[in-house]
Amino acid sequence: MMAICSPLRSYQVMLFIPLPFVVALLLLILFVTVLRRDEEAQPNRPFLVLILLAVLQSVLSGLRWGYGMQAVGVIAPVTAAMVPPLAYAGVSRLVRTSRQSLPARIALHAVPTAVILLLMVIWRDVIDIALVLVFVGYALAILLLMRPGADALRLAPFEGVVPAYRAIIFAAAALCLSASVDIFVFFDFTWAHGEHALTLISVSNLAVLVILGIAAAAASRSRAPTETAEAALKPETTEDKETIAMVDALMDARKLYRDANLNLDRLARKAGIPARQISTAINRAMDKNVSQYVNDYRIGEACRLLAVTQKSVTEVMFEVGFQTKSNFNREFRRVTDMTPVAWREKKAER
Repeated sequence: MMAICSPLRSYQVMLFIPLPFVVALLLLILFVTVLRRDEEAQPNRPFLVLILLAVLQSVLSGLRWGYGMQAVGVIAPVTAAMVPPLAYAGVSRLVRTSRQSLPARIALHAVPTAVILLLMVIWRDVIDIALVLVFVGYALAILLLMRPGADALRLAPFEGVVPAYRAIIFAAAALCLSASVDIFVFFDFTWAHGEHALTLISVSNLAVLVILGIAAAAASRSRAPTETAEAALKPETTEDKETIAMVDALMDARKLYRDANLNLDRLARKAGIPARQISTAINRAMDKNVSQYVNDYRIGEACRLLAVTQKSVTEVMFEVGFQTKSNFNREFRRVTDMTPVAWREKKAER
């Protein structure tokens, strides 16, 4: 009987694949998908590296908790310290061009990792506290960048601003979740001798890695929700009217909305008006963000083409500046309250 059971037990062990390895594989597939999607455009490298780091973190988690390889626990805090700076760096590339040189930015964001490495040598007991501070600090810094709303993403194409904005908020929430888990685990080891730590770490870490990976993928291809409350509360000014008139004239004359890669920064340069001035004027005077303003022009042109030409919906979509059907249909519904096909059919009946 023992002779039969032993091989069977060995066979079962051979088939055991920790869930973190499955997550790592899915994240790797996500990385390849994003890389191929962005191969014709300049990729957001910090977000790409963040996805790869999530893969590494997941593999380390599988080795540690699935196969009992405790030695990898030495690497985990170091790789964990790299996650928040990469998330922040990716967001920064959509928000603004930093005035610091690249070496200076790299040196600045390498500080958390260097601190963790130093603490591993001189004071290991406070590593968890240091990681909590790093994660919370960067989460707050990201939320601070996003304070103006989705119009903060001035370097992101208008078509993808909303998904990017939401993904960034989710990423910041994931950093806070990770910090909360670390705090809970600290108290669990203090008061309950780590009774719940293993389960919590396994589940929460995978959840955080998946959220960060998906958020990075979504944000790397960057529409926008509501404008800032601060702008909405202030009355429209004469400067706002003049700013909008200048931008309207530019949009009508040069059809800038047809540029699929148009973003707030590029619009500001072509108009010769500061990006913040354009955003604030549209927010206050029109009760919408710049992305919606530009997409209103796109949908208006799409309606004209659908009415007077025999072009397919897909041809019209590309001609007016959209790149994906999902975004085109969503914006078309927002403006007309119907789909492009339904709108064309209704127009043909008149």
